[in-house]
Amino acid sequence: MRDAELAAAQAYVRLLEATRAALADPDDGPLYVPLLASPIAEADGALRRAGLCGNESRFFDLVRALRPSMPGGH
Repeated sequence: MRDAELAAAQAYVRLLEATRAALADPDDGPLYVPLLASPIAEADGALRRAGLCGNESRFFDLVRALRPSMPGGH
């Protein structure tokens, strides 16, 4: 796994965790959604730098390598 690919997979995992935390409480979710802009931008940039845009299969293989408990990689 190249460093850029690892960084992209890690950024996605951070985005996923931040999203889950922000949406954990349906009543407060709308207050926290704007805080996801930074993790989204980080993940988007990391995907571009790793050349993984449009290569979701490879990308989710990398994510599963980091988080094997994620069924289907999503």
